[in-house]
Amino acid sequence: MFKRIDPFMLVILSIVTFGIYALIWYINTKDQLNAYGAKIPTAFFIFIPGLNIYWIWKFCEGLEFVTGKRVEGIMAFLMLAFLSVIGMAIIQDNLNKLSGTPAQPRQAPPQTYSAPPTSGAQPPTYNAPPPPPGASPGPPTIPPPPKSFK
Repeated sequence: MFKRIDPFMLVILSIVTFGIYALIWYINTKDQLNAYGAKIPTAFFIFIPGLNIYWIWKFCEGLEFVTGKRVEGIMAFLMLAFLSVIGMAIIQDNLNKLSGTPAQPRQAPPQTYSAPPTSGAQPPTYNAPPPPPGASPGPPTIPPPPKSFK
């Protein structure tokens, strides 16, 4: 449903980039929310004083609409207003939970072995040379051990 982002990395990247990553998060999350039926206006409003508060309110309403009130709009607005990046991380954590498993660092997929599929095929046969003429078709015989002399 939503792109999974590690909330801790959201906070760290927002601080390291002096808020640029936070703006990118807002825009990407707005696009995802609008894809699921929210009516959030253009993100250009973030840069206009006064309209940015209206935009964040509409963002939180869209968040409430898309999540089916699992994330309340007023609580999201208060978290974003008073906790800033920490509020964004809490909201992202809730979005991760709604998407399934929480965000995890990317790892290489485990290497597993799977046997080739068998679709009713016969097991492989090995072509042994035919027995020489006159030989018995049974298993080879082992000669008895030598008799010891006393």
